[in-house]
Amino acid sequence: MSDAVATRSERAADDSALPSGSFAAAPLPDGRLVVVRRALPADAPDVLRVIHAAFAGRPVRSNLPAALSETDATIRAAIEACAGFMLEVDGEAAAATILSHDGDAYQLGRVAVRPKFQRLGLATMLVSALLEALALNGVARVTLLVRKEYPEIGRWWAGRGFQFVSHEGEHARMEAWLPVVVGVPDADAMRDLGRRVAVLMRPGDVIIASGDLGAGKTTFAQGLGAGLGVDGPVISPTFVLSRVHRARSGGPGLVHVDAYRLGDAAELDDLDLDASLDDSVTFVEWGSGIAEGLSDVRLAVDIRRGIDPADDTRWVFLNGIGGRWSRAELEAAARPEENNA
Repeated sequence: MSDAVATRSERAADDSALPSGSFAAAPLPDGRLVVVRRALPADAPDVLRVIHAAFAGRPVRSNLPAALSETDATIRAAIEACAGFMLEVDGEAAAATILSHDGDAYQLGRVAVRPKFQRLGLATMLVSALLEALALNGVARVTLLVRKEYPEIGRWWAGRGFQFVSHEGEHARMEAWLPVVVGVPDADAMRDLGRRVAVLMRPGDVIIASGDLGAGKTTFAQGLGAGLGVDGPVISPTFVLSRVHRARSGGPGLVHVDAYRLGDAAELDDLDLDASLDDSVTFVEWGSGIAEGLSDVRLAVDIRRGIDPADDTRWVFLNGIGGRWSRAELEAAARPEENNA
């Protein structure tokens, strides 16, 4: 694999891909520190305490939750067989989950938040941090089972990218395909990535790009435009809000939108993108939370900086939403051109 761009490919469930130690931290609004870490077998009593407290607080609709029959021994065995993860608030166990093997995927189970820590968004923090860490380590798919008598729990997971795939007795199976993650060391490599992604584009495709100021969204768009063969130059349309780049060779054009100054989806509607949506590739910078209404089938491009300010490496998360996108194609596009021969 080239040193220029590194990607982690789909693999069967491989526990070497699981994060270890502490891998996420953030302060709560009140100043308390949240840390997400991998649980050790010795943490089984704390994990059990979290699970029992959380599941005992759920309304009983038919049978008692099976989680209440867990013991120190069963939790320890589950951690040793695969993995467990904990979220701590100022060092106190507040949330937990158990990971198990599910063929070529991992299955989440016993996602729990102690009642005294509920309504702080900790379940979302735990799940988001874990899924991101798994994606960074090349895990492609995560599954879970939801009891059908708790449809509100299914809706919660659906809001985090999980989809229903089958029914299994009293449970519904849900799954989420995790983003393809690419390490990009510099601006030239970012443009190259945009060129390779352009090969996948068809008229009507929508790309929503997110990332901090200066993360590389416009640089990616420049590569995308070069790959599509459109008239240039491709520069950020910060003040004109949108710019149309027509194709030179009969392929789809590029509609480049900057939603940074837009307050909501209604203001995006004022740009009248529907007129060009079917015939072009629409690329929306700062579009997360605003532009999703353009299409149910879209490519999300999330660009992250590392924590070292001296390191220019960007991590690009490519997430195809809807049946249009093939993970294998995204992984091929993520690889450097010399590895695509």
